[in-house]
Amino acid sequence: MEILHYTDAHKAFRQRLREFCQQEITPFTDQWEQDGVTPREIWKKMGAQGFLCTWVGKEYGGMGGDFLYSVIALEEVSRTNHYGLDAFLHSDIVTPYVNSFGSPEQKKKYLPGCVSGDCITAVAMSEPDAGSDLASMTMSAIEDGDHIILNGTKTFISNGLLCDLAVVAAIDPEESNRHRAVSLFLVEEGTPGFEKGRGMKKMGVNSQDTAELFFRDCRVPRSNRLGDKGTGFPKLMEKLQQERLLVALLAVTKAEFVLEWTTNHCKETRSEGKPRSKFQAVQFALVEMATEAKIGRTFLDKLIVEHMAGQDITAQTCMAKYWATDMAKRVAGQCLDLVGLDAVAESCPIVRTFRDIRVFPIFAGTNEVMKIVVSRSLGL
Repeated sequence: MEILHYTDAHKAFRQRLREFCQQEITPFTDQWEQDGVTPREIWKKMGAQGFLCTWVGKEYGGMGGDFLYSVIALEEVSRTNHYGLDAFLHSDIVTPYVNSFGSPEQKKKYLPGCVSGDCITAVAMSEPDAGSDLASMTMSAIEDGDHIILNGTKTFISNGLLCDLAVVAAIDPEESNRHRAVSLFLVEEGTPGFEKGRGMKKMGVNSQDTAELFFRDCRVPRSNRLGDKGTGFPKLMEKLQQERLLVALLAVTKAEFVLEWTTNHCKETRSEGKPRSKFQAVQFALVEMATEAKIGRTFLDKLIVEHMAGQDITAQTCMAKYWATDMAKRVAGQCLDLVGLDAVAESCPIVRTFRDIRVFPIFAGTNEVMKIVVSRSLGL
């Protein structure tokens, strides 16, 4: 019995998106990997077909779909075997800040562009010396009349080069309680004092436009603050459940992809006169990995149902995030071993997957942070 119940509309959406990916994304991923960025046009094509921000209400140009549309969009785009078109970050991690905490004027101004792909978003939390500790941020927000002056640097910001709108976390340096010092601001590209660094070179996710963002006496209207002053920290915490759930789903989907490719390779490649898949050692390795992927998928399906029901599953999503990302990394490495010398070639698809997966245990909160959160839920 399936845990998730997809309607005919969900299935038609998946088929339409899969065909779109085959025609508009997969043939171009190698070039995007070389370029270090995806073209803005593909975002607009995604938006024109209704594949971005599927949950946004019809009054803002969206389709008003449920969370399963977000699940489908993440799965189908991730199966194109690249991580540059970070649509799930834009659609289901950043834009929800605007929808949940934005004023009616902010929603009216930004949500239609987020749906159409004309307004690409990023969230700017990480700083050079803060790591995963949001309370250690140093970027300042100082009030000056009807404006807020932002000063500081954000680093490893996904969609950093392309973003038209950034949700920026900054602190009031005069507030001694660090958790009450954080506020969130909407900063548009082109705002004086807001500058983007060059794309960062990384070991993987090469087509993902990761960059540093610099704020030097950047003046934003007070009306660009998301919600009340000092409420940024609980807002960030509230959205982490969905973010970590989606990262875990991404990891399981990647593990399934690399395992499927490796299984087919072992069936088609011969050693000592027979397919590699006929060797018991290979069979055992594939069975063990398939079991782990199935366990991960089943756990994620259950959490998706609970998340859609509005349950607080903070600890469980942290469990899923650390376990699934570690599992995906382990599966990718084992698959490279099974493929052998063929995996030395850059043309081998799972080489890219192996590199891309390596960062999964680090972002959205390191796996060590996930274990700390879970330990607290256990009363440890």
